[in-house]
Amino acid sequence: MSKLGFIGLGIMGTPMAGHLIAAGHEVYLNTRNQVPRSLVDAGGTACPSAAAVAKQADIIFIMVPDTPEVEEVLFGADGVAEALSDGKTVVDMSSISPLATKEFATKINELGCDYIDAPVSGGEVGAKAASLTIMCGGSEKAFKRVKPLFELMGKNITLVGGNGDGQTCKVANQIIVALNIEAVGEALLFASKAGADPAKVREALMGGFASSKILEIHGERMVKRTFDPGFRIELHQKDLNLALSNAREMGLSLPNTATAQELFNACAAHGGKAWDHSAMVKALEMLAGHEVA
Repeated sequence: MSKLGFIGLGIMGTPMAGHLIAAGHEVYLNTRNQVPRSLVDAGGTACPSAAAVAKQADIIFIMVPDTPEVEEVLFGADGVAEALSDGKTVVDMSSISPLATKEFATKINELGCDYIDAPVSGGEVGAKAASLTIMCGGSEKAFKRVKPLFELMGKNITLVGGNGDGQTCKVANQIIVALNIEAVGEALLFASKAGADPAKVREALMGGFASSKILEIHGERMVKRTFDPGFRIELHQKDLNLALSNAREMGLSLPNTATAQELFNACAAHGGKAWDHSAMVKALEMLAGHEVA
């Protein structure tokens, strides 16, 4: 059994940390607010700071919303870097900037420690079911060390390449997810406006080449109007901003990604930044003056 740390116990981090505790590991916990009582009752140890976690743990997992929060956890006052010693491993499972990730990894490596960027896909459902897809960037040696722990939290676990490549893969994932949500939203809106039952249309499409996880899960959300997150629109906006800003730096045009971002922006402007990202369909509905349901 390993001494592990987990920093960031939100909608994703809490069940992920729970799986590590359930497997019998000694897990030290810290989060911006209070550590969930359920994790302490299960055997986790609450710590007053990120540094306190890093002092106790050999492998430290981080799961926070964005690049500035990761930087603060790592290098801020009472941060992880203050308490690291040779041979420890930092694993950032947040979804953040690939460029910043490379900078963070270099600083942690200079302290004699390994760094893995390991963003995830699968949302709250995948976190609870331990079925997340985990996209990793780092050395093969560090990846092999941590992989048995990843297997407690996910199913599809891939070492994509070096530091930053896991985050690049996650940005690519978020482009695909956003464009698929838009496609499903447009299709169901078209079907509904034409007079067909969108629930039946979705059912029929699930048996054909158009079938997808987005159609299965988010198509049902669109029909049933269940837009509680899930994965919040504001987080997907953050991910697409990473895609678009990095694309500009590389001289790339991502026109459909930009369109998806504008649809998310429209939802946020109407009070929907905390809606599930499947609620992108609401922006399409506003344009059409018609609801899928």
